Amino acid sequence: MAKLGTVSFAIRFDPMLTTKMNPRVFWGASAIIALLLLVAIVAPGESDRLFQSVQAWVIDTFGWLYIASVAAFVGLVLVLAIGPTGALKLGPDDAEPDFPYLSWLAMLFAAGMGIGLMYFGVAEPVQHYINPPEGAGRTFDAARQAMGITFFHYGAHAWSIYALVGLSLAFFAHRKGLPLTLRSGLSPLLGRRVNGPIGDAVDIFAIWGTAFGIATSLGFGVSQMNSGLTYLLGVPNTAWVQVGLIVVVMAAATASVMSGVGKGVRRLSELNLILAVLLMLFVLVVGPTGFLFKALVQNFGFYLSHFVERTFTLYAYEPRAWMADWTLFYWAWWIAWSPFVGMFIARISRGRTVREFLLNVLLVPAGFTFLWMTVFGNTAISLDMGQAAGAISNAVSADLSTALFYFLEQLPGAAFTSGLAILLVAVFFVTSADSGALVIDTIASGGVDDTPRWQRVYWCLLLGLIAATLLLAGGLGALQAATLAAALPFVLIMILLSIGLVRQMNADVAGRSLETEGAPLSQQLKRILAPASRSDIDDEIERHGLPALETVHAAMEAEAAESEIGRDDGVAWLTVRQGERSFIYRLGARSRPRPAVTQRETPEGRRLLEWRLTAQTGQGERPHDITGFTRDQIVADVLEK
Repeated sequence: MAKLGTVSFAIRFDPMLTTKMNPRVFWGASAIIALLLLVAIVAPGESDRLFQSVQAWVIDTFGWLYIASVAAFVGLVLVLAIGPTGALKLGPDDAEPDFPYLSWLAMLFAAGMGIGLMYFGVAEPVQHYINPPEGAGRTFDAARQAMGITFFHYGAHAWSIYALVGLSLAFFAHRKGLPLTLRSGLSPLLGRRVNGPIGDAVDIFAIWGTAFGIATSLGFGVSQMNSGLTYLLGVPNTAWVQVGLIVVVMAAATASVMSGVGKGVRRLSELNLILAVLLMLFVLVVGPTGFLFKALVQNFGFYLSHFVERTFTLYAYEPRAWMADWTLFYWAWWIAWSPFVGMFIARISRGRTVREFLLNVLLVPAGFTFLWMTVFGNTAISLDMGQAAGAISNAVSADLSTALFYFLEQLPGAAFTSGLAILLVAVFFVTSADSGALVIDTIASGGVDDTPRWQRVYWCLLLGLIAATLLLAGGLGALQAATLAAALPFVLIMILLSIGLVRQMNADVAGRSLETEGAPLSQQLKRILAPASRSDIDDEIERHGLPALETVHAAMEAEAAESEIGRDDGVAWLTVRQGERSFIYRLGARSRPRPAVTQRETPEGRRLLEWRLTAQTGQGERPHDITGFTRDQIVADVLEK
């Protein structure tokens, strides 16, 4: 029954035209993206200036909001992990994890890999080494600072953003039985209104931010592929060549969507991950191995010692473009990417505790990223100070996308490793586009993940069109500006998601403690000395029980499943017919003697009764107590049966 609660909007005509979407979100997000692309196509020069003006306005007006919000997200994630909420399950209290621990860790590890590490693994540390935000460049102090800043951009702050969105998706989907979409996280704040225009706006902004975040990654990818082909084969490095690469790679991504070769793409992704790790190990072995291990430890120490200072640094007293180009861009990029990565880690984390989820999401991918950045970044800086004699830093100054290939030129087998790097970026490109199209389509379809292929193809092609159009309109600068702007509304949504998540998790902690011996004595006595009456339970059925059954009934009707609800003599029920079988869920009031400690008896010597709201499925199951459950908790209880 757990999969029957997803509400979808289905329109069926011809099988090739079958759709399963929320049309307001699907076409609303498409219209906003189309409008922005139309401006870029009609007036590319003016649109580039517009994007840059918007970026400057966002930085000047809301740069503080990005910094303060991400700092708050880091603190909130740690509090939720360490506090009582950490014991809550992402699912029912008796849920078991869907994947073995090591397999789950491996998937979290895979989530940390991507085009960003390939593009910035050499480019960012070397760029900060040349032009640090403070002090002179090309010094040992600049090298230390460069690695600390790189760790800062890829460490706990980035993964706190992903963890928070992933936790909201996982908590409300797996524990509360709500659709796997961003609006579900606002249900504690909006109630039923979450299914109206406000919820639609949340999902539209999530799609908008995700689309531009992924398009930015694709722009970095084709830029690096073009530079690699120029280095190896002399292919011209132009915007039109990059558009051609987008067409070729997006065609491969579209083919994977059309053919339904999910297993093949997954195996290709796993192979890509293995090859990336082998490339890292190759650099570790042929590079200054001993120095790299020492640098890893010192880099981590530098990162920790400057953690708080960097978290709140805005250069308010000495403004500089460095913040917009690096930290603020990264925070916006991670926020824009958060529905994509968050949905992935939410899908694989059912049955984990909140504490296990948050600590592993924070530590595992960030730990691998620190190793990757140390191996590539410190080796590049070491070579540039020695045998390369400034060649790597000069290449980075000229074009960031060439950094990796000039770096590999300093190591044995440069032609082979450079070709491997181009292949790695291409496959990351394909899998990012394919997976990104799936995530966006899931959001646009109200949490449904078995949508028609044409819908995924639609979003896949649109992602390629966004990347190509913005590259022609203004290059990577336009993509960065669009990402900064697109992330602005979503950072506000993330703040609301945080409030809704905390409110619901605290309610769950309080609700569960009332039913355990470990509850505070005052709470236990309140329940004992002021027990519910029959009228109280009837009121609970009216206020929470029937609306919950109506929600599931509406979901079943949307899926063309036969169901009905009813109410008679203090009992409410939901019946779902599945072929020859029927599923029945009953809500009713049951009485039992009050605890003896109250010492309250009738004149005949009988103890008074207290009433509880119970649920039962079928004739043989023992009724279980759900007194005090909210509508969403009752929905989740139905779906788990």
